[in-house]
Amino acid sequence: MGRLVVVSNRVATPTETKGSAGGLAVGVFGALKDAGGVWFGWSGDVVSETVANAGPTLEQDGAVTFATVGLTRKDYDQYYRGFSNATLWPVFHYRNDLARYEREEYAGYRRVNAWLAHRLIKLLEPDDVIWVHDYHLIPFAESLRAEGVTNRIGFFLHIPFPAPQILLNIPPHEELVKSLCCYDLLGFQTATDELAFHDYLVRHARGRVSTTGDGKSEAEAFGRKLRTGVYRIGVFPDEIAEQAERYESRQHVLDLKQSLEGRKLIMSVDRLDYSKGLVERFRAFEHLLERSPEWRGNVTLVQIAPPTRSDVATYQQIRQDLEYEAGRINGRYSGLDYTPIRYLNQRYDRWKLMSLFRESQIGFVTPLHDGMNLVAKEYVAAQNPDDPGVLVLSIFAGAAAELSGALLVNPHDAVGMCEALQRALSMPLEARQRRHEINMEALRKNDLGVWRDTFLHDLRSVPVRKTGRA
Repeated sequence: MGRLVVVSNRVATPTETKGSAGGLAVGVFGALKDAGGVWFGWSGDVVSETVANAGPTLEQDGAVTFATVGLTRKDYDQYYRGFSNATLWPVFHYRNDLARYEREEYAGYRRVNAWLAHRLIKLLEPDDVIWVHDYHLIPFAESLRAEGVTNRIGFFLHIPFPAPQILLNIPPHEELVKSLCCYDLLGFQTATDELAFHDYLVRHARGRVSTTGDGKSEAEAFGRKLRTGVYRIGVFPDEIAEQAERYESRQHVLDLKQSLEGRKLIMSVDRLDYSKGLVERFRAFEHLLERSPEWRGNVTLVQIAPPTRSDVATYQQIRQDLEYEAGRINGRYSGLDYTPIRYLNQRYDRWKLMSLFRESQIGFVTPLHDGMNLVAKEYVAAQNPDDPGVLVLSIFAGAAAELSGALLVNPHDAVGMCEALQRALSMPLEARQRRHEINMEALRKNDLGVWRDTFLHDLRSVPVRKTGRA
């Protein structure tokens, strides 16, 4: 069996893969350790052109080689800040109103993908299997094929794939889909995402889609054939449960308990992003305090929202909006010994978050649109099965299709979310335990290892191409 080569926009450091890294890093590193291989991508550093072109920096950890490159300021601005996060991210999350398109940024996006592919080729071996991750790298396989690479190449999209009517808002939409067809296997988070991709192929690319005997799909478009499938990324629930229980006696948890003074706790953790529905969440909590006076002074919402892409204007705006809403609501309902919303714009160690989840009565996870949302799964896994909290989850999170024990809400309906919070806060223990058991069963059935191993099995089953030309 050949090595595994993982390609992602950012590469987790060897230290991060052993510490508090998130699910993707843990799952990918586990596969790399088993098969041996390379993890290739951007280091996160903006460097001079001389340094960028000096070649990848290599760091060995057992059978895994971490290979990273820096980006020049121009490449960072056009590839990362520009087309990836100012065009693809908002459109794929159904926020055309926040998207912009500039031809120079798209050209930079394709240029950097070609440049990265050229850097990787020097590290490849003939029987390597290549697994590419996420929207930053849509043209990556096309660039490899253009240089004659015949290796099996798979792609997994961690964010939603938009319906064709939405995707058409990106002027080079056809080029992007054509690039995706250069992969041997495309993985999507949900059946809805896969169907949107198929719909585009049939309606706008004169393509064909058929179902194979194993439940996967075969597609043909732009003169190319590929396979597609749904692979629901998960977590290792028992590991999270163990860590959350181990950490619950730590000082930070004891301090939180003392500060709450017996109040109920609602926990929310999200990157500071407009797709997460943070403002809508605050307003739903405000409705709870307004409509149910008995909860004033008796429930606290803790919102942890680490900063992200702080040099992008739309992210600066969402931070300002959130700070305003938190201040307005707190000004309306605070007391000398009570602050309704604790808004923390900072990062916390992952295991510390799991222990805080365990102490809360509600996990409030209400994105406007999300590929999967691992926070929802982590919240469930972290609960004490003897006295579990309740997950209130957006119907627009990919996880909603699996976690049937959650209270599902529409994040555009503030009153509906308020009513779900009321129900969760008052839910009897037996009902909470039953819902928790249902959710844990789903998490164990499709854990992170199942996601990883199923995708790689399917990718290795694809016939090797005779020619690398796209």
